[in-house]
Amino acid sequence: MPYRNEIDLNKYRGGLLAILHPIASDPGYDERRINKLVQKYGRSQGGRFFSRDELIRAYRQFAGKDLPPFDATVIERLRMKPVRSASGVTPVTVLTKPFPCPGECVFCPNDVRMPKSYLSDEPGAQRAEQNAFDPYLQTYSRLRAYFNTGHPTDKIEVIVLGGTWSFYPEAYQIWFVKRIFDALEDFGAGVDRTGEIWAALESASQLHPANNTPQVTIHGAELQHTYNQVVQSIYADEMRRSRELGERLQEQERSLIDEYATWEELEAAHARNEDAPCRCVGLVVETRPDHLSEAEVIRIRRLGCTKVQIGFQSLSDAVLRVNKRGHEVAATRRAVKLLRRAGFKIHAHWMPNLLGAAPEGDLEDYRRLFGDPDFRPDELKIYPCSLIESAELMKFYQRGEWQPYTHEQLLELLTGAFRLTPEYCRLTRVIRDIPGTDIVTGNKTTNFRQLVENALAARGEHSADIRAREVRFRAVDAGTLQLDELWYETSVGREVFLQFIADDREIAGFLRLALPDENAPSFIEELQGAAIIRELHVYGQSLEIGESAPGKAQHSGLGLRLIERAVEIAAAQGYGNLAVISAVGTRGYYRKREFVDGVLYQHRALS
Repeated sequence: MPYRNEIDLNKYRGGLLAILHPIASDPGYDERRINKLVQKYGRSQGGRFFSRDELIRAYRQFAGKDLPPFDATVIERLRMKPVRSASGVTPVTVLTKPFPCPGECVFCPNDVRMPKSYLSDEPGAQRAEQNAFDPYLQTYSRLRAYFNTGHPTDKIEVIVLGGTWSFYPEAYQIWFVKRIFDALEDFGAGVDRTGEIWAALESASQLHPANNTPQVTIHGAELQHTYNQVVQSIYADEMRRSRELGERLQEQERSLIDEYATWEELEAAHARNEDAPCRCVGLVVETRPDHLSEAEVIRIRRLGCTKVQIGFQSLSDAVLRVNKRGHEVAATRRAVKLLRRAGFKIHAHWMPNLLGAAPEGDLEDYRRLFGDPDFRPDELKIYPCSLIESAELMKFYQRGEWQPYTHEQLLELLTGAFRLTPEYCRLTRVIRDIPGTDIVTGNKTTNFRQLVENALAARGEHSADIRAREVRFRAVDAGTLQLDELWYETSVGREVFLQFIADDREIAGFLRLALPDENAPSFIEELQGAAIIRELHVYGQSLEIGESAPGKAQHSGLGLRLIERAVEIAAAQGYGNLAVISAVGTRGYYRKREFVDGVLYQHRALS
């Protein structure tokens, strides 16, 4: 694999081996002891010590020669930020390019260097800008960073963020996803086309960092021009290039950076990824409720998506209206129903402290999230509203019509929200990762989840959500786990949340089984009369495909046991078919478990 700014390992061989020998020989070396070794034998070059990626690269090179034979557990001990792959998969986030947005939300930042609602100071946004928003470069560079720091790169969950996905042209959507799969394929095969792409972008694309230097800043208090007007103006050359491409669709005229691909090309990329060394085991896009229709849901599924992030923001029509959201709660109900009927995982965004909201009303709003069968998301991001200078909300703040909640108000609200969160939901994020320098006023505390958990602990309580219960690095004896079943109603029928839990209810794996109302017609023909596995997930540190390890939940048979229990339930409920909304990289896994390929789903006949 390629590295940038590499040190000469042989030049520092003595110091590197002095560090690596004891770590490779003693499984008891933890973070603290490793850091002491690094400080003791660190190289003297500008006061720097060896970085973890340098130690990992050195171990890969010297293992079996100057060190004992290669042992994957040594990489695990050297791994940086192990929590990143502790949920069973390795996440790769990519952003779409700056593009007009159908929304006019007053709380939304208007950073014209970014797709709508994102800020150029956010870590993921910075990586996207540095890679010219090119999907191949973003994916490849993130995979390389993971590999360099010791994380597995065989099971990848791809998260596509940026504006409203459904508002981008279909040709761009297909191309964007295909290029992600191209990067997965090339990285797994040890092929690096990044240099060729960089050269093409520098000479032809306004989005290349050397060319992308907009000087326009939107001030929310004045708002003389909208985000869409400014983006269309400053990226006129880029948009013209895309339009001209649409007029010449012959394959031989396209380059690696031309934003066009066919469905056939994407499906071929999917097929190659099914058994590739670097597989996509989940694909996520984000969109608005009012931009989801039956046709759009089918198109998203055809792209290979398995989960949709969707901005609920509020379940109050009055709050949505004053914030210029552009749709009512009824649109959210319709969108969730469509996604759930199609088997998608539903990852909602919810925003307390919006214009027109109050803490008491927000808590009732949250109660409605899980009390009303029309919602009940599988995952949730809680984003308390913060004031950004480019947002139209600045006008209301200056007029005294909006104020941020105090720290105490926000802590009490979120503590109440955590107490209302059911076990089947995962609170993915509690505070958005916005740099404090971008926040005019509002919460700047980034560890609010910990504060809430501390507040709950002081009351003798704890969060029941999935993220708080993941086994992560804990040793797991699969034989002692209990299979727990949680049944609840949804807008399309019933849902069963199957989970393997320890005595303290820590969760090692789960399956979401949808039991749709058989009398209600499905807009997707192959799902008519079928129960649906919407998600299967085994927690713990991500292991390589085919690898197992004592005490690890992954690859210990929990997935198969969950599937077989889902088969029993679906058959007992009278369904003749069990479908699964499989990711491209998990199709082979389900084929081995008696599922056969359909058009958009895989199916197992039930006797």
